[in-house]
Amino acid sequence: QVQLVESGGGLVQPGGSLRLSCVLSGPNLRSYGIGWFRQAPGKEREGVACMTHSDDSTYYADSVKGRFTISRDNAKSTVYLQMNGLKPEDTAVYYCHTQIYWGQGTQVTVSS
Repeated sequence: QVQLVESGGGLVQPGGSLRLSCVLSGPNLRSYGIGWFRQAPGKEREGVACMTHSDDSTYYADSVKGRFTISRDNAKSTVYLQMNGLKPEDTAVYYCHTQIYWGQGTQVTVSS
């Protein structure tokens, strides 16, 4: 069984930055891609960024392109989401996801 534990969320002012972390544990972690998703109140969960397992290619939602960066540290079994230029509309619970597994989420609030 794969477990994912997110951290790094918090309250930040518009224009600020946060780095989310997702620590993974379990078998075959490098055999699957991984992604970050978010869900704002009253809205459906949406994909934000993902990374393939084959060559670490990255893909981003148009709404975050140029502001967010997904990366991974295999030695630490950790995936990161660096978020810069945060906007109020980025406020959501952010989830890490691989295979059929989800983390518990971490709240990001962008407000002045």
